[in-house]
Amino acid sequence: MAIYVCREVYGGHKSAAAGIDLEFEKDDTYYIVAIKSGPNWGNSQQIARMRDNFNKAKKTLRTNAQRRSIEAVNGCCYGRTLRADHGDYIKLCGQAFWHFISGIETLYVDIIEPLGREAREPNHQVQELYASLVNKLTRELLEKFCEAGGRLDWQKIVEYNSARNPPFRKRRL
Repeated sequence: MAIYVCREVYGGHKSAAAGIDLEFEKDDTYYIVAIKSGPNWGNSQQIARMRDNFNKAKKTLRTNAQRRSIEAVNGCCYGRTLRADHGDYIKLCGQAFWHFISGIETLYVDIIEPLGREAREPNHQVQELYASLVNKLTRELLEKFCEAGGRLDWQKIVEYNSARNPPFRKRRL
């Protein structure tokens, strides 16, 4: 959705660079954006990989075209951050991110109502698949992990999950 919004407003597009989701130009600056769900999306290794992806993309963009300024952005669809400047990239969350890619201050709340309406519309096919799966899993649970009265046999569950050679688990080759 963020890529679509930015494409409509700033001509943004999906990036071909690894780990970069969006590229667009605004106010004489070229932006490369890694879009994440929220502000606490990754561990230190994942953040280091994002930084590395930003650096590689900047290097490629600088060799392929003369760009005045290239800025890396970690954009988070929800949440907030107390510190936007992270040295080699900026982090924008929630309202700040949606405003940045759209120019619309209230977009972060404007998009909620239509999304909620779509989510409330029943999808009977999904509901049928879900019910079928629940039934299948319930049957397997009763057959494999329950005693005669329907009481869970915790020893069987622990063995299935942790034993070196668990009973009735298919072997992988």
